[in-house]
Amino acid sequence: MTDTITAAEVEAFYIDQFAPWVKALAIKVETADGPKSTYRLPMSQDLVRGGGTPVLSGQAISAAADTVTVLALMSANGRYRNCTTVDMTVHFMRPIVDADVIFEAEVLSNGRRMATTRITGRADGSPKPAISATLAFAYLED
Repeated sequence: MTDTITAAEVEAFYIDQFAPWVKALAIKVETADGPKSTYRLPMSQDLVRGGGTPVLSGQAISAAADTVTVLALMSANGRYRNCTTVDMTVHFMRPIVDADVIFEAEVLSNGRRMATTRITGRADGSPKPAISATLAFAYLED
Protein backbone atom coordinates (compact mmCIF):
# COMPACT_ATOMS: atom_id res chain seq x y z
CA MET A 1 0.00 0.00 0.00
CA THR A 2 1.37 3.43 -0.96
CA ASP A 3 1.34 6.10 1.69
CA THR A 4 0.01 9.53 0.80
CA ILE A 5 2.03 12.71 0.92
CA THR A 6 0.95 16.32 0.50
CA ALA A 7 2.23 18.87 -1.99
CA ALA A 8 3.55 20.90 0.96
CA GLU A 9 5.56 17.91 2.24
CA VAL A 10 7.05 17.30 -1.22
CA GLU A 11 8.01 20.97 -1.57
CA ALA A 12 9.51 21.04 1.94
CA PHE A 13 11.68 18.04 1.00
CA TYR A 14 12.85 19.87 -2.14
CA ILE A 15 13.76 22.96 -0.11
CA ASP A 16 15.50 20.98 2.64
CA GLN A 17 17.34 18.27 0.73
CA PHE A 18 18.44 19.43 -2.73
CA ALA A 19 21.74 21.07 -3.65
CA PRO A 20 21.80 24.90 -3.55
CA TRP A 21 22.01 25.26 -7.35
CA VAL A 22 18.94 22.98 -7.76
CA LYS A 23 17.04 24.94 -5.11
CA ALA A 24 17.91 28.12 -7.05
CA LEU A 25 15.54 26.86 -9.77
CA ALA A 26 12.78 27.69 -7.23
CA ILE A 27 10.48 24.88 -8.40
CA LYS A 28 7.02 25.01 -6.85
CA VAL A 29 4.87 21.93 -6.24
CA GLU A 30 1.37 22.68 -7.52
CA THR A 31 -0.20 19.22 -7.07
CA ALA A 32 1.09 15.93 -5.70
CA ASP A 33 -1.59 13.40 -6.58
CA GLY A 34 0.14 10.04 -6.61
CA PRO A 35 1.21 8.99 -10.12
CA LYS A 36 0.27 12.37 -11.65
CA SER A 37 1.55 15.68 -10.33
CA THR A 38 2.17 19.26 -11.45
CA TYR A 39 5.08 21.65 -10.87
CA ARG A 40 6.04 25.20 -11.78
CA LEU A 41 9.46 26.51 -12.82
CA PRO A 42 9.21 30.28 -12.33
CA MET A 43 10.59 32.51 -15.05
CA SER A 44 13.88 34.04 -13.94
CA GLN A 45 16.43 36.15 -15.76
CA ASP A 46 19.04 33.84 -14.19
CA LEU A 47 17.67 30.98 -16.33
CA VAL A 48 17.53 32.64 -19.75
CA ARG A 49 20.02 32.04 -22.52
CA GLY A 50 21.99 34.83 -24.15
CA GLY A 51 20.91 36.73 -27.22
CA GLY A 52 18.60 39.40 -25.87
CA THR A 53 15.29 37.48 -26.01
CA PRO A 54 14.12 36.06 -22.63
CA VAL A 55 14.11 32.41 -23.76
CA LEU A 56 14.56 29.88 -20.95
CA SER A 57 17.70 27.82 -21.42
CA GLY A 58 17.46 24.16 -22.30
CA GLN A 59 19.90 23.32 -19.52
CA ALA A 60 17.63 24.89 -16.89
CA ILE A 61 14.55 23.17 -18.31
CA SER A 62 16.35 19.81 -18.41
CA ALA A 63 17.57 20.18 -14.82
CA ALA A 64 14.04 21.07 -13.74
CA ALA A 65 12.58 18.03 -15.55
CA ASP A 66 15.09 15.77 -13.79
CA THR A 67 14.28 17.34 -10.41
CA VAL A 68 10.54 17.17 -11.03
CA THR A 69 10.90 13.43 -11.66
CA VAL A 70 12.39 12.88 -8.20
CA LEU A 71 9.50 14.82 -6.69
CA ALA A 72 6.93 12.97 -8.82
CA LEU A 73 8.31 9.63 -7.66
CA MET A 74 8.11 10.86 -4.09
CA SER A 75 4.46 11.75 -4.65
CA ALA A 76 3.73 8.37 -6.24
CA ASN A 77 5.52 6.44 -3.46
CA GLY A 78 4.21 8.54 -0.58
CA ARG A 79 7.80 9.01 0.57
CA TYR A 80 11.29 9.66 -0.74
CA ARG A 81 13.11 6.60 -2.08
CA ASN A 82 16.81 7.08 -2.74
CA CYS A 83 17.21 7.02 -6.53
CA THR A 84 19.39 8.10 -9.40
CA THR A 85 18.83 9.08 -13.03
CA VAL A 86 19.64 6.25 -15.45
CA ASP A 87 18.41 7.77 -18.71
CA MET A 88 16.88 11.06 -19.80
CA THR A 89 15.59 12.03 -23.22
CA VAL A 90 14.32 15.57 -23.74
CA HIS A 91 12.63 16.91 -26.85
CA PHE A 92 12.32 20.69 -27.20
CA MET A 93 9.34 21.52 -29.42
CA ARG A 94 9.12 25.29 -29.05
CA PRO A 95 10.86 27.96 -26.99
CA ILE A 96 9.48 29.18 -23.70
CA VAL A 97 9.71 32.95 -23.87
CA ASP A 98 9.25 35.12 -20.78
CA ALA A 99 6.91 32.67 -19.02
CA ASP A 100 6.86 30.17 -16.18
CA VAL A 101 7.07 26.51 -17.19
CA ILE A 102 4.26 24.24 -16.03
CA PHE A 103 5.43 20.63 -15.80
CA GLU A 104 2.97 17.76 -15.76
CA ALA A 105 4.57 14.57 -14.48
CA GLU A 106 3.21 11.09 -14.96
CA VAL A 107 4.78 8.00 -13.45
CA LEU A 108 4.48 5.40 -16.21
CA SER A 109 6.12 2.51 -14.38
CA ASN A 110 7.16 2.23 -10.76
CA GLY A 111 8.75 -1.06 -9.82
CA ARG A 112 10.89 -2.38 -7.04
CA ARG A 113 14.17 -1.36 -8.72
CA MET A 114 13.29 1.03 -11.58
CA ALA A 115 10.80 3.76 -12.45
CA THR A 116 9.94 5.57 -15.67
CA THR A 117 8.25 8.94 -16.00
CA ARG A 118 6.94 11.22 -18.72
CA ILE A 119 7.31 14.96 -18.16
CA THR A 120 5.48 17.46 -20.35
CA GLY A 121 6.30 21.15 -20.04
CA ARG A 122 4.43 24.12 -21.47
CA ALA A 123 4.60 27.88 -21.09
CA ASP A 124 2.13 29.05 -18.47
CA GLY A 125 -1.06 30.08 -20.26
CA SER A 126 -0.35 28.02 -23.38
CA PRO A 127 -2.06 24.71 -24.16
CA LYS A 128 0.81 23.68 -26.47
CA PRO A 129 3.59 21.48 -25.11
CA ALA A 130 7.06 22.99 -25.33
CA ILE A 131 9.06 20.06 -23.99
CA SER A 132 8.57 16.35 -23.63
CA ALA A 133 10.91 14.24 -21.54
CA THR A 134 11.09 10.58 -20.65
CA LEU A 135 13.24 9.62 -17.71
CA ALA A 136 14.30 6.32 -16.17
CA PHE A 137 15.44 6.14 -12.57
CA ALA A 138 17.00 3.31 -10.56
CA TYR A 139 16.07 2.95 -6.92
CA LEU A 140 19.11 2.54 -4.71
CA GLU A 141 17.13 0.92 -1.90
CA ASP A 142 14.26 -1.55 -1.60
